[in-house]
Amino acid sequence: MRETPRPRETAGDTRAEPPQPRPGRATAHAPGAFCSGTPHRSDGRSPQTPRGARRPDPFGRPGTTPPVPGRPPLLLALCALLFALVTWQVAVGGPLRRVDERVGRDLAGSRFPEGVAEFLADLGNLVVAVPVLVAVIAYVGSWGRRAGAYRWWLGPVAAAGAMVLVPLLVVPLKAAVARPGPPGMAGDGYYPSGHAATATVAYGAAALLLLPLPHGAYGRRALLCGCAVLNLGVGFGLVRRGYHWPLDVVASWLLFAVLLRVLLGVTTRFGTPPPPSGGSSGDVAQPK
Repeated sequence: MRETPRPRETAGDTRAEPPQPRPGRATAHAPGAFCSGTPHRSDGRSPQTPRGARRPDPFGRPGTTPPVPGRPPLLLALCALLFALVTWQVAVGGPLRRVDERVGRDLAGSRFPEGVAEFLADLGNLVVAVPVLVAVIAYVGSWGRRAGAYRWWLGPVAAAGAMVLVPLLVVPLKAAVARPGPPGMAGDGYYPSGHAATATVAYGAAALLLLPLPHGAYGRRALLCGCAVLNLGVGFGLVRRGYHWPLDVVASWLLFAVLLRVLLGVTTRFGTPPPPSGGSSGDVAQPK
């Protein structure tokens, strides 16, 4: 059949013409094309969203999602509030202190082996905990320097500074509260526990320093769980052997959890290069 010629449209014709392909519109979606998969941006610039702007760290792992605003301050405020409450109850001899001393006497008289409890308590000694942290600092610093990490010294220096802060915070608190020790312990100044504080910061800082190293997700969870179990063991050993009341240990955990949270903010920047300065290029700064 012979096709009849299509009549020309007049000015008053309202029929819509079928859409015509426009050159250059679909090339961004073609495989291998520049900025393939980004139809709304064809100039090579990175998207203006935090998730799109994430960069891999210098060791090849993908960037992490930015922290949710408000969570870290809430955690810090909760620990500080609980520490203030516990300190007030211990200082004035409130109901919480009476419950604490009753629980402490029960745990000290339990049948848990004294030798194991003594070993756990000794893990909070300076001569045990501090060398562990020093060894981890040396290892992580050497590893970061060999890997060419940006500011490889940042995490180790922050961890050492956190350890230095332990006596500067514990000693004045011991003198201010002047809590007597459990039965059989002479003198006062047992609140908060210096051994629990030493173990919390030494083993906690060591775990945070090791987190950025390549362990895998399960390795990181095991590292954090091991650190928590170790500190729980130290606290239990101190109470079981009658060296401290339970709230002495809990107060050290609450106080230095705040310090470790600050240290976590520093160690997450370990080896992370700064963002590119200005310009519209999507290049990522390389570690120096």
